[in-house]
Amino acid sequence: MLIGFAKPYRAPLTLALGLMLASTAITLSIPWLGGVLAGDVLKSSSVSPNRIVLALLALLALLAAVNAALAIVTNRTEQRILADLSVRIYDHLQSLPLTFHYAHRHGDLLALLTFEAGQVSSYITGTLLSALPLFLTIAGAYLMLIRIDPVLAIAVAFLMPALIIALKLIGRRMRPISAQLQDAYAQATATAEENLSMLAAIKAFAREKLESERYNEQVRNVEQLAIKQQQLYALLEPATHFATSCAVVLIVWFASSRIQQGNLSPSELVTFLLYAAAAARPLSGLASLYGQTQRTRGTLQRLEHILAQSPESDPRRKTGLATPAGAITLKDVSFAYPGRVNALSGISLDIAPGETIALTGHNGSGKTTLVHLLMGFFQPQSGTIAIDGTDTSTVSLHSLRSAIGLVPQQLQLFNASVRDNIAFGRVHASTDEIEAAARSAQAHDFIQSLPQGYDTIIGDRGVRLSGGQRQRIALARALIKNPPILILDEATAMFDPDGEVSFIQQAHDVLSQRTVILITHRPASLALANRIVTLDNGRIISVRGHD
Repeated sequence: MLIGFAKPYRAPLTLALGLMLASTAITLSIPWLGGVLAGDVLKSSSVSPNRIVLALLALLALLAAVNAALAIVTNRTEQRILADLSVRIYDHLQSLPLTFHYAHRHGDLLALLTFEAGQVSSYITGTLLSALPLFLTIAGAYLMLIRIDPVLAIAVAFLMPALIIALKLIGRRMRPISAQLQDAYAQATATAEENLSMLAAIKAFAREKLESERYNEQVRNVEQLAIKQQQLYALLEPATHFATSCAVVLIVWFASSRIQQGNLSPSELVTFLLYAAAAARPLSGLASLYGQTQRTRGTLQRLEHILAQSPESDPRRKTGLATPAGAITLKDVSFAYPGRVNALSGISLDIAPGETIALTGHNGSGKTTLVHLLMGFFQPQSGTIAIDGTDTSTVSLHSLRSAIGLVPQQLQLFNASVRDNIAFGRVHASTDEIEAAARSAQAHDFIQSLPQGYDTIIGDRGVRLSGGQRQRIALARALIKNPPILILDEATAMFDPDGEVSFIQQAHDVLSQRTVILITHRPASLALANRIVTLDNGRIISVRGHD
């Protein structure tokens, strides 16, 4: 999975890897020069070490320059991966069917876009990319140790199993805690997002203290899990340092006898210790890499699970609804939500172009489900839905939804200007088109009275507008598409009586130009319908003309 994430960034990652290898080569050459310098000084105090010192200083300066360039390249690549990965996750989430979103909290998905996407990008450019140079540094340093004194190098190798066992034991405990931490963080994010969007309800029921306690409990759970994770992570480097320190002590102890026996010179011991130190530093980095890998595994599993979800069923057929007249035919349509009884059973209905149909029935009778099937949000288990004789299952979702304007019962407006909210229904709509749609929805007059008119920001979900005003904006947004089919789900529910009467009186011209499906219980709105269809328990129980 990581290879798939990293593949589009081969060029900058290759450059970063090259800089890391250059840094590794310079790092490995410094102990050798240090050993040469020590050997010359030990042999004769009259020898001038100037050239060696200058070479060392030049290497250190070059190392600093390489590391600076490396930091710039990796930082830019990390930010690019983060941005691209966030967009990829966002696009995939948009492509998933509503059933997926109904089953997941928005806060959990927000955590994927922010915290967890950042973890993956940081892991690729920081932890994973550094793995090869770390191994090469250790291998290169150890080869030099063997070249200097094979016996002493073998003694050093016997210390490695203890370090590996320690890493395994700590990593085994870290893995489940990392997964729990990801879930806890997502839960806390979901609670915060949900509560901030429902702040009016929280205040209305005086639940501020209770909700604060609930969020505090979740955040404290994150805190405790993060502390546990950091405690385990903190053990990695001390364990590595302890092992390497023991190695140095044992090397010096064992090397002293080697020097006495004439098998090792003092200058070789200095070089050996410098290379041992050069190997010890990446060993600490290796411990850090192992810990980061354990922490990131949970994130990768969650991302893999989300990205493996199948998008909405859209075979991308070429069939489209070029200029639909608006005839709708439902033939023996049945549908059930997962794990539940049928929401619709054997629905058959013909709606003529330009006809207005009212759907009525008690809550849960299947009215909104029928609308969702028409929009292609779900596919019927049996039966067919056709527009102008074309089976909608053979039509691209974009073409289908472009032909339908929807004003949902749960209004969804954006924290943007009135103008932008209306134009959301039609990209690049002109000012005249926006105002015409607002007039058709009888929203123009109240919009003009707002502080900045059409440029007034309406707040999250249109909180700065009244319920009736929000519905008029949503209606204008649907009308600006100029769709041949218009679905109004309780579109006048928040109108006051006078406003509803006024809307009914003026709506005939707007609605008569298209096929309209009204979901309503209000007698005044029923007056717009040519026929009234009553649903009960997912079945049509009556179809009658308006009386």
